[in-house]
Formats: sequence, structure tokens, C-alpha cells
Amino acid sequence: MVGRGRPRDAGIERRVLEAAMGEMRARGYDGMSIDRVAERAEVAKTTLYRRWPTKAELVIAMITELRSAVPFEPSGDPRRDLTDLVTGIATTLNALPTTLVADLAAAAAREPRVGESIRALWGERHAAVTAVLAQAQTDGRVPGHASPAVLVDQLVGPLYYRLLVTGEPITTDYVRELVLSTLGPDLEQS
Repeated sequence: MVGRGRPRDAGIERRVLEAAMGEMRARGYDGMSIDRVAERAEVAKTTLYRRWPTKAELVIAMITELRSAVPFEPSGDPRRDLTDLVTGIATTLNALPTTLVADLAAAAAREPRVGESIRALWGERHAAVTAVLAQAQTDGRVPGHASPAVLVDQLVGPLYYRLLVTGEPITTDYVRELVLSTLGPDLEQS
């Protein structure tokens, strides 16, 4: 069967998501306009609406893109995997304007569809990281002083706290100290 219409232009999605990020930076979620996103991306509004029928779905696509920039691919070394993950999240957060992160969080809190989608998206990641921590605890590679889910929260939560509350830098040294304080000493090297 032959497809109908023109094939999708792979560059359109990137342009639209970059334009949406620009709109969020400039105007926040409430002020973001699909019309202005289409104009910035130099695409027809109909093209944009075909792919993302609502502003909420466009924001969800932006967040999905941000998450995909920080892969989690377990290697068998849980401490390195977790350090790499936390470092990747920190790098991404450091590259974004604080106001953008705050506005995305606010959109998730105010817009039920955005919030549900973000929780589902991060839920997948949280489950994968929790499974790695649970296995590391079972193998005796990471202390069992707290549940794996709490450990994940302790590894990632402080990054957002620093970014949104204290404004202190999220450095590589901070990430290493955070992993050490959360997971304790490396039991394999003890």
C-alpha cells in the first residue's frame, strides 16, 4: 500500500520543539502560543496541530525530548550507572534556564494532562533505576539502608532543590558527593 500525502520532514519535529522551548523561555506555559511556535519553526499551524493537537501535547513532547537526552543504560556497575545518570540530569538542568524548568514543573502541577504524562514518562525511568538499585542491594553492592525508590528520590531530588530553591551550582563534585552520601561507600572496594 502506498502512503498518502507527502512524507514527514524529519527536521520539522526538531524545529518545532526548539521553537516551543523558545516560546516557553520567553512567555512561560500560560503565555505560550501554538501560532507563535508555528511561526518560529516556520511551519504551517496545520502541520503542528497534526502532530501535537494541543499545547499540552507539545509540552509533553518537549519534556520527552529532554528526558531522552539523558539515557539510562545499565552496564552492570550500578554505582557508575547511577553517577552517570545523575551527572546527565545535572548537565541537562545546568543547560536549561531555571525559569524554563520551573515553568515546566508548574505546568505539570496545573495542567492534569501534562502532569499525568510527565509522571508516566518519569515513572518508567524511576522503575528502571529502582530495579538497578534493588539488584545492587541484593548483590551486596549498595547498602540496604533505605528502599530503592527512596534512594532514587535522594539522588535526583537534590538537583532540583539546588536549581529551584537554593540556586547553588550543580557541579560534578557535588554529584559525586551526592552519590556517595546517598549510596554510602562502595561495598565492593571495602
